[in-house]
Amino acid sequence: MMSAANGISTELHPSEPRNVPEQLPWDTLAQNTRARLNRGAAHANGKLVGAASMQSLLHAVIEPGDRVCVEGNNQKHADFLAQELARLDPALVHDLHIIQSNIALPTQLDVFERGIARTLDFCYSGEQGVRLARLIKAGKIQVGAIHTYLELYARYFMDLTPRVSFIAAQSADRNGNLYTGPNTEDTPTIAEATAFKNGILIAQVNEMVDVVPRVDVPGDWVSYVVVAPKPHYIEPIFTRDPAQISETQILMAMMVIKGLYARYRVNRLNHGIGFDTAAIELLLPTYAESLGLRGQICTYLTMNPCPTLIPAIESGFVKGIHCAGSEVGMEEYVHARPDVFFNGPDGSMRSNRTLCQIAGHYADLFIGSTLQIDVQGNSSTATLNRITGFGGAPNFGSESRARRHASYAWLKAGQEAAEASGAQMPRGRKLVVQMVETFRDKMQPAFTERLDAWQLMDELKLDLPPVMVYGDDVTHLVTEEGIAHLHCCATMAEREQAIRGVAGYTPVGLARNVRMVAELRARGIIQRPEDIGVDPSLATRDLLAARSMKDLVRWSGGLYQPPNRFRNW
Repeated sequence: MMSAANGISTELHPSEPRNVPEQLPWDTLAQNTRARLNRGAAHANGKLVGAASMQSLLHAVIEPGDRVCVEGNNQKHADFLAQELARLDPALVHDLHIIQSNIALPTQLDVFERGIARTLDFCYSGEQGVRLARLIKAGKIQVGAIHTYLELYARYFMDLTPRVSFIAAQSADRNGNLYTGPNTEDTPTIAEATAFKNGILIAQVNEMVDVVPRVDVPGDWVSYVVVAPKPHYIEPIFTRDPAQISETQILMAMMVIKGLYARYRVNRLNHGIGFDTAAIELLLPTYAESLGLRGQICTYLTMNPCPTLIPAIESGFVKGIHCAGSEVGMEEYVHARPDVFFNGPDGSMRSNRTLCQIAGHYADLFIGSTLQIDVQGNSSTATLNRITGFGGAPNFGSESRARRHASYAWLKAGQEAAEASGAQMPRGRKLVVQMVETFRDKMQPAFTERLDAWQLMDELKLDLPPVMVYGDDVTHLVTEEGIAHLHCCATMAEREQAIRGVAGYTPVGLARNVRMVAELRARGIIQRPEDIGVDPSLATRDLLAARSMKDLVRWSGGLYQPPNRFRNW
């Protein structure tokens, strides 16, 4: 090779020595894993570990500072392994970094209280939200981030790859092949991230069998299997008793069905958890049927097999559901409806939270509730005294900007947004709906001038306020006062007044500009029930397809078996 500057050759002769850096080892993880497995061999019979030996095994295979993933989903939890982890000696195992989607059980926080773990990256905390807030403020927990589900799963394959993971399954065979049954949830994602980066994967199972009904996780991915003293914990968080649905929620559901679902012909969607969306589901066979909407709305859903969907399925509204998890008592009903659910050859459903989140992200609509909404439409479930987290709502409730396939709802919402903004390039728009009553429990306003998330950012030393759904992603806001079509607002000032216009008698609502709100209503950006032909006097419990848990059992032909705590007969 000749130098362009002076024509002198700079090409090395083959016999000349080159400066080659010293070869680095490229299998340090594998070497370390082999050392851990060698230490663990004394406490196991091959892959099989006795429950009484689990603490000894964990002391052998976990090292200080490890990233540990404890399977804690919305419903299924590796509860025995979490319990054993919390009982370890902090002098031997400490400074762990827990990466776990859902914190739901006391033992999952005990590891921090006892000094075994220090750092936490999570998505949702549910019932443990109050204790979590207390431990963070006490300096026992250092929060890496409050993630969405997909965000945390993605980081398992990037910079938060687990070194040791605990998962839960229904059964295993002698080779370690796992069967997860209907509650697969996060298991495949955790297993793959761990096994293919030379991590330690430990599974608790309910039983050992000769042959598993189907192989959900291959045995050669699994390091150890333990039969837990009792079946792993499953929380029926998607069960809503129709008897608890209020007339206000029925009115709001009527507005959603006629003012949004019918208007946009929404047939691919995700419902959040709550009585608000349960009311929608129970109005499909009655109110939506009376509007002639069967076959036009709510055809395909990404959500758990909620019992309140049974009447809509039986009435022919819902044709397909992909589930993030299962629901206690719905197993036989799901087994009997393979055309609707994604069931395996064994007849049981195969859920998958990661794939369900992706499917929901690219659906036409997400509708859910929240704890606080500000005047820009930002919402959060992280408040001063309860750090609940977000779960999947930010993924479901965000604009799917990478979407390229069209549907009527997506195109119509996109056209309306473009007309308001003056955008020249045509594109679709996902419908993101926040559905809240203006006042929450104990008469706490759902609307606020400023989210608690700002104060939490300072107290927890976060880089950003923990917002669940950003205001610019929200297209519609529904309260008992009416519907605000936020994506049709031309300015931020209009958007703020549209929000105030449906905020009722909260301080935010009382601060509205009366003239501007009236103009927005005249333009159809704010719609009251009467503007869309919804008669509030008809919003009674008589309109529900099922008014009790027993009604849901009847609709299912006796296939649905509610948990005992939901039985009153």
